[in-house]
Amino acid sequence: MLSNLCSLQLRCTDQATSAVERDGCRRNIIETLCVVFFVFLQHHEDVNTAELIRTGEAARLLGCSRQHVVDLCDEGKLPVVREGGSHRYVRRSDVLALTNRPLTRDQEQSHWLHRAVVGHLVTEPDLVLTRARENLERFSRIHQGTMAEHWLDLWRLTLDSGLDRVLTVLVSEDPQAAELRQNSPFTGILPDEERKKVLASFREHWRTEHAV
Repeated sequence: MLSNLCSLQLRCTDQATSAVERDGCRRNIIETLCVVFFVFLQHHEDVNTAELIRTGEAARLLGCSRQHVVDLCDEGKLPVVREGGSHRYVRRSDVLALTNRPLTRDQEQSHWLHRAVVGHLVTEPDLVLTRARENLERFSRIHQGTMAEHWLDLWRLTLDSGLDRVLTVLVSEDPQAAELRQNSPFTGILPDEERKKVLASFREHWRTEHAV
């Protein structure tokens, strides 16, 4: 198969006389590479091909965007088993393990605080969303060019999607929602006294229900 690919490349170099022909040769090479890749997968003893899924399918299982799955792969949180062309393949079992992974202490604390934010959001949606948008613009200027910028862009899309979507993100336990809350524009929504009470309640909850 590889020798056929090399021959195909040489023929393209020698015979292609126009841009159209060269583009056609490139497509043939890419198609041949894809065939080589899938033949390799089917015959590789260490890989169960039925277990491999693309990042788009992983995103569906996690209930998040494909970009978030790509981020998880780049951060090493979701191992990439094979790469073929522009596609990444991950194990279905690794993805399902993420859906069952409990929130960390910081993530759960943020979850509690944002549940409290929900109470203000449903009673004063216009005021709360306006303040969130103001915070978002301020944070975007501060964190321009950093990893946080990606999450702030996702928050912008979330806010533009309407109140129901915002409420879902604030209370959901899916991995993307947990990451979004760690980069939240809802800073300052809770009065100081209410925030202290929520944190005290959370600490007691963690001590009694998560003690090792």
